[in-house]
Amino acid sequence: MNSAAIGVTEETRLYRIGEVSRIADLKPFVLRYWETEFSMLQPVKSPRGHRLYRQEDVDLVLKIKRLLYDEGFTIAGARRHLRESGGNGAGGELAAIEHPAHATVELPATRLNRKLLLDLRDALRSFLTLLEGK
Repeated sequence: MNSAAIGVTEETRLYRIGEVSRIADLKPFVLRYWETEFSMLQPVKSPRGHRLYRQEDVDLVLKIKRLLYDEGFTIAGARRHLRESGGNGAGGELAAIEHPAHATVELPATRLNRKLLLDLRDALRSFLTLLEGK
């Protein structure tokens, strides 16, 4: 593969979609779908049309996964969060403190409580389903 033809330097590590899929423990179709939902996720394309993810793309995929799966954001909420935090995560918590009316970022303790409550809700729903089956 000629990396100069796709505009990246030799030092830049590129990952194919299968590698990113394994790293993030996601199906490739999820990654392709996220590309349509998150405009900042734009892997480069090889001359043959293969998606090539830079390290920044892999980091963004992992951040999107954390927001959606661990913190309970909707896709729209995660998109808004990334847009407002500049997509880099740094300063996101400061933004929540400085602008509480517009905050989409939660402080770490609140985030942990939210995760705990979401897990508890899921467990209670499972119990309810078991009870309704009897």
